[in-house]
Amino acid sequence: MDHIEEKIIEIIDANRETIIAAGRDIWYHAELGYKEFRTSELFAKAMAGNAETKTGLAITGVKSYLKPKQDGEVRVALMGELDALPISNHKDTNPETGASHCCGHNSQIAGVIGAAIALQDEEVKNALDGNIVFFAVPAEEYVDVEYRRGLMKEGKISYGGGKCELIKCGDLDDIDITVGHHTMPGTDAAVANGTSNGFVNKLVTFRGKASHAAGAPDKGVDALAAASVAMHAIDVQRESFRDSDCVRVHGFISNGGVAMNVIADTATMEYSVRANNIPAYQNASQKFDRAIRAGAVATGAGAEIVTLAGYLPTVPLKDTSVMAEAISDVMQAYNYRNISLDNDCPASTGSTDYGDVSSLMPVYQFNTGGYAGVLHDISAQPVDEELAYVVTAKIFALMGYKLLKNGAENARKTLADYTPKITKEAYVALMDSLTTEETVAMNPIAPLE
Repeated sequence: MDHIEEKIIEIIDANRETIIAAGRDIWYHAELGYKEFRTSELFAKAMAGNAETKTGLAITGVKSYLKPKQDGEVRVALMGELDALPISNHKDTNPETGASHCCGHNSQIAGVIGAAIALQDEEVKNALDGNIVFFAVPAEEYVDVEYRRGLMKEGKISYGGGKCELIKCGDLDDIDITVGHHTMPGTDAAVANGTSNGFVNKLVTFRGKASHAAGAPDKGVDALAAASVAMHAIDVQRESFRDSDCVRVHGFISNGGVAMNVIADTATMEYSVRANNIPAYQNASQKFDRAIRAGAVATGAGAEIVTLAGYLPTVPLKDTSVMAEAISDVMQAYNYRNISLDNDCPASTGSTDYGDVSSLMPVYQFNTGGYAGVLHDISAQPVDEELAYVVTAKIFALMGYKLLKNGAENARKTLADYTPKITKEAYVALMDSLTTEETVAMNPIAPLE
């Protein structure tokens, strides 16, 4: 490491307790997507030493420029996600929101805050041949879908994913390269450069007719029965999916009726349809809709199918050696051993809206551990705050510096090696085309007299 890199590490070590306190505070005050007002305020206050900070982007996003903006400069975003998951039975769930950071996003925000503390040092700042943008983004976990649908109807957002919304609003237009992070239990530190699945989300409402389930079953139309038929029809589609597309179709019944002796006049379902390429999940989406129609036709119920654009598959980088170097430089001071610096990483069948960003610009991603259990489960728990928060901050900060030192040599090479998959205009058109609504009319058979 050079002098500046050593100084970055020293500054973060000196502020270790502040960084850990931030990660711990956010852990205990988890908030759901597009509702992360407390976390957003905490992050904005931590950015007070920067040249310019914008708040309220895509409702709760915060974007802070380290230095005054200059035309033609290279800008690198160090990005963290504000939101948590609706896991209300975790022992550390926020009782006010019903949310828990079983996703590990609190470590991302703590890491970006720690990186800001180091990069704000005058000597370090002056060694950067470009600008750093510290970016806290909302709503990566595509949950609480009915709430987000309500925001769409009110015209407050267009898309369910926070980064997708920021792309459409133009808040990523002046970013050249993004650096992102994910918590990964069982890993100490790793380059994360694999592909991921993209998806669309489905909101389905079956409309039936209520009646006494025992006294007058012939006069009802059972919306729950329609949902049951549709779920079976969805299951039998699975044999038609190609293995190479890694299709995943999963969801749940969010409302199935009001009482056991009342035929349900309404049943609702929320589903995700995923695949590792856009044509495959469009194809699976069409098969899903066909299954919903089958449930409606079989029972005489009506159906409403709302399809919401989700995320695009992640585009890996050709060369992640600068990320591998940053991780290696940080980890040499520790006794951690579970470290992976490989450029070619396993594919993930999960999804992230970093996929959308990576279709428009280079995105470096890395993993750190420090958590026990399984993500998105009540077992997830931070157990090593040094690894979860402080190491994350060091890697974020070193990545910002390594990309922008020496005339932003590494950043310019990264940009030269990268070809966008889509233009912003084409991206918005694609996302809008994936958002659709369909209504199947109710068609019951008249009851016997």
